[in-house]
Amino acid sequence: MRPQLLWLGVPFVAFLGVLPLVNRVEPRVAGVPFLLVWFVGVTLVTPLAVWLAWRGDHR
Repeated sequence: MRPQLLWLGVPFVAFLGVLPLVNRVEPRVAGVPFLLVWFVGVTLVTPLAVWLAWRGDHR
């Protein structure tokens, strides 16, 4: 078992697991619906999670 690969589950849970909680138009962040802001944020965090998994598995 390689626990560092659990980092790959972070984007999966953030995209699908939390979706029912963030699926709303209000509140708006800078005039943009919250759901869109959430998707953009998680998309930007995904490479970090992949890099952390790679770094841990590479050693």
